[in-house]
Amino acid sequence: MTADATLSQSDIAKIATAIDRPIVLVGLMGVGKSTVGRRLAEMLDRDFVDADDAIVEAAQRSIPEIFEEFGEPYFRDGERRVIARLIEESTGVIATGGGAFVDPETRALIIERAIGVWIDADVDTLVERTSRRNTRPLLRDGNPREILTNLKTTREEFYAQAQLRVVSEDGPHAHTAYSIIEAINKWL
Repeated sequence: MTADATLSQSDIAKIATAIDRPIVLVGLMGVGKSTVGRRLAEMLDRDFVDADDAIVEAAQRSIPEIFEEFGEPYFRDGERRVIARLIEESTGVIATGGGAFVDPETRALIIERAIGVWIDADVDTLVERTSRRNTRPLLRDGNPREILTNLKTTREEFYAQAQLRVVSEDGPHAHTAYSIIEAINKWL
């Protein structure tokens, strides 16, 4: 039975009312945080915000421009401040950039004040999904499969600290959103 077959609309509405803090989606680029996040927010009747979009708006520069001009440490500092503001302002769903949860301060903030959900996927899925757009600064200089494999290996220990883990597989993002709702329901 698929995840979406086990929850009724009224079940989802009850779960939504029990959630008292933002849901923050973490994981590697390409797992579907933004797409799943929009769907999840819609299902829970909550707001959705992509932290990367909020960073671009605050900085008035694209993420690749920030990386190029100021470097990754500068970007991560700004990212942490934006995520803290979003958590403070929201009870909805927040999608983060792939490296956000690796930062110890950002990770602690999410674990303490939100529901951190690690969306995981296998490397083949990540390579296929990230090949659709050329907006990933970390994939520009090298073999995407090798880079994603290395990122997955080095970041898993951090992602595993999220309260919940859901696997995103090939198929409709709604399935992953339902899986997140089920995982939250069990966790509550």
